[in-house]
Amino acid sequence: MADLSFAIEPVYLATVFLFIIALQRMSHPLTARSGIVWAGAAMLIATLVTFFTPNLTNIALIAIAIVVGGGFGYIAARRVSMTHMPQMVAFYNGMGGGAAAGISAVALLGPTTAITASLAVAGGLIGAVSFSGSLIAFLKLQGWMPSRPVTFPGQQPVNMVVLALAIISGIFVVLQPSWVPLSVSMWLPLFFLLALGFGLLMTLPIGGADMPVVISMYNAFTGLAVALDGFSFATPNYAMIIAGIIVGAAGSLLTLHMAKAMNRSLANVFFGAFGATEEQAAQVSGSMKAIEVDDVAILLAYADRVIIAPGYGMAVAQAQQKVKELSDLLGARGVSVKFAIHPVAGRMPGHMNVLLAEAGVAYDHLFDRDEVNPEFPGTDVVLVIGANDVVNPAAHRQGSPLFGMPILDVEQAKNVIVLKRGQGKGFAGIENDLFYRDNTRMLYGDARETVGKLVQALKKL
Repeated sequence: MADLSFAIEPVYLATVFLFIIALQRMSHPLTARSGIVWAGAAMLIATLVTFFTPNLTNIALIAIAIVVGGGFGYIAARRVSMTHMPQMVAFYNGMGGGAAAGISAVALLGPTTAITASLAVAGGLIGAVSFSGSLIAFLKLQGWMPSRPVTFPGQQPVNMVVLALAIISGIFVVLQPSWVPLSVSMWLPLFFLLALGFGLLMTLPIGGADMPVVISMYNAFTGLAVALDGFSFATPNYAMIIAGIIVGAAGSLLTLHMAKAMNRSLANVFFGAFGATEEQAAQVSGSMKAIEVDDVAILLAYADRVIIAPGYGMAVAQAQQKVKELSDLLGARGVSVKFAIHPVAGRMPGHMNVLLAEAGVAYDHLFDRDEVNPEFPGTDVVLVIGANDVVNPAAHRQGSPLFGMPILDVEQAKNVIVLKRGQGKGFAGIENDLFYRDNTRMLYGDARETVGKLVQALKKL
């Protein structure tokens, strides 16, 4: 077989450009699907060319791992609904962090220098934290553990002690001082055990309302870990370095954007235990007032301006197709229809944009919070579909756990109709002032069924 190792690095660099194109295309809902295809093609090319590495061993095991992992990914991608996409993203991101930690472990067990070992330890620490932290995020999103913050006395000092011990053990792995009785092979498991423990402890006190920020942060962690691992080899792997830096930078920017959208610092997100204590119910006055489908249909049909504010409840009910049909019917009657998209609506960044784009809603009908907020006072009807925390006026009230978080100011509209299954609180566990306002009416039921009834009622008018 001809020696094609000379082509590995040029092909790796070519795949980097494909990754850049993929990220650029994934930044817009209209081209996001093709961006995924570009990224998949780049990864496939990078994987295939790796088989031409000189002296590559365990080829059969590598091939089996690719078949098993690829098969699992294909089946999961076909079966997992959009409702469960956030936890799928968290899970796969954790797998990426775990893979980065595994690569650093292999590098540390081989011949290293102080510099390459230090880079491998740094990559292993970040990758392990991303792995265990992402798994906690997955469990919370999946509902297999409480979504509320899990706290205990002295939690932050304990976290810092565990992190310090992980770093110290990593230093012993790198320096191998003669006065330390254990070998690298003994310190390495302890290092990873402590790193995994820190990831668990850091994520437990983070509540469900902060999951979009957490997912994007761990995505950045995984990218950074991969980049550091790329530097840890005797011959640097430029594909890992550049691709990891790109993913890490994109994840970091998205994380900062999400934190800004909630008007909170990253320190507050990761150490504030948001939602750990409930607000007193006595601070909410009034009562929820129900409304019937036919009355809502009349309000919508004779309105001049309607704004639809979707949330995670729309995703749960898979109501986006019916919502698209409703907006088309209203548009045909001459009603101006816009969609108000809060940056952290849903449980992952861009969740609502993806759902609505999947349903065929034109991108120019989607408006972010800053664009749409000035329009609410002149809007006849706002239809809130499954959104809760991102439309809660309690964010304007000092003393509320939500205070300071930028929201969609839907309460300023003439009429607010909230589609909701029941009278429960949002994912943050905080009572919603909006539901008790005089201009708000509650339309109870499954969102897809309820919007379907609205569509039929509109057609009869």
